[in-house]
Amino acid sequence: MVFRGVILKVIKVKVIYILCLLSLNNVLIAQVAKEKYQFSKDINVAIEKDTLAWKYQLGATEYATSGYYLEALTTWDKNGGGFKKLTVEDSLFIKKCKPKSAKEYIIERSKDEQIIIINEAHHNARHRVFTSSLLKELYENGYRFFGLEALSDTLINDRKFPTIKSGYYVKEPQMANLIREALQIGFTLFEYEAAEGKNGKEREIEQAENIKKIIDENPNSKFLIHCGYDHVIEGAPKIKRWEKAMAGRLKEITNRNPFTIDQVTYTEKGDLKFTNPVIELVNSTSSVVLIDEDGNLFNGLSNKEQVDCQIIHPITKYSNNRPDWLSLDKERKKYSIPKSKIKEYPALFLAYKYNEYEHDAIPVDILEITNIDQIPELILPPGKYQIIIKNKNYKIVNHYSVKIK
Repeated sequence: MVFRGVILKVIKVKVIYILCLLSLNNVLIAQVAKEKYQFSKDINVAIEKDTLAWKYQLGATEYATSGYYLEALTTWDKNGGGFKKLTVEDSLFIKKCKPKSAKEYIIERSKDEQIIIINEAHHNARHRVFTSSLLKELYENGYRFFGLEALSDTLINDRKFPTIKSGYYVKEPQMANLIREALQIGFTLFEYEAAEGKNGKEREIEQAENIKKIIDENPNSKFLIHCGYDHVIEGAPKIKRWEKAMAGRLKEITNRNPFTIDQVTYTEKGDLKFTNPVIELVNSTSSVVLIDEDGNLFNGLSNKEQVDCQIIHPITKYSNNRPDWLSLDKERKKYSIPKSKIKEYPALFLAYKYNEYEHDAIPVDILEITNIDQIPELILPPGKYQIIIKNKNYKIVNHYSVKIK
């Protein structure tokens, strides 16, 4: 009986131990799930466990949200798809075109436009940074209203900074920076997304109608609209059931012709083999538009009635594993985190504008460091920041303030 009692006690202890491990595991899983900004390994684990058909789209967005640019691109590549190979005629045409700074062209063209619509791929932070680069000079040229498909925040113009609740895509740092910059310059922001549950044709119509309301209320103003993917199309969209995309609907119901800019078609993929060969053929070190021999603006090799302009973004160059375009033409500064601030590896660094962290704001930059040999560099506009450092269990292990000049 004594032996049996010992056995039962051993079994009981083992059961309690296993239950404790399971409980701890559930706590850690729940903790990771609650974290808006994650280590790359945790994002990868979630993607591998996901059974949804669109898991790579979701995974790419999660990578982008936490600042992993290249991982976002390579994950999106797993969705498949591609492009038509260039014909000899197309190659010759591209080679004869003259590249011109995309930013300079858009700013000059904006003087004679009233509505500019520019798109993005939701997993590609570069597109948001490029739109950010336009804001100051667009404002100088009379643009006052900025509509964002991603925005869902009626208090944004009063609060002056976005929070976690400002929209699903807004929690990505470069989208939040785009919004901050616009507010700081003086833009009035507005949301125009259709009501929840609206899809396809209904969504395109309602988006256009929501934008029209703002235009009708401010008929003499100028408007910048930032949308996703094919919503920028004026002509026949790829998704036939739409009949017309948001831009086409807006043109129709306002009788005003927007200047439509596509950033998505000619932008790099994670793997060069999936990258459109036009990018390599142009071989520019900066974002450009093309002007053909007749002086016309390049707007595609086919379906030329879809948009007015297509930007060719170059292949990203990296400095200390950070994309070169993050510096916004050196307006943002590199900040090296002192090794003395790092208590353990891996570590996740989040830089918040001073006094925003307590209000569920979005970090200005995020960086993961996996080992002591890496040189951690955040890329930040001048200002005062709170630096939050988390360990692999998402526990805050250090925090401090710093001023970037």
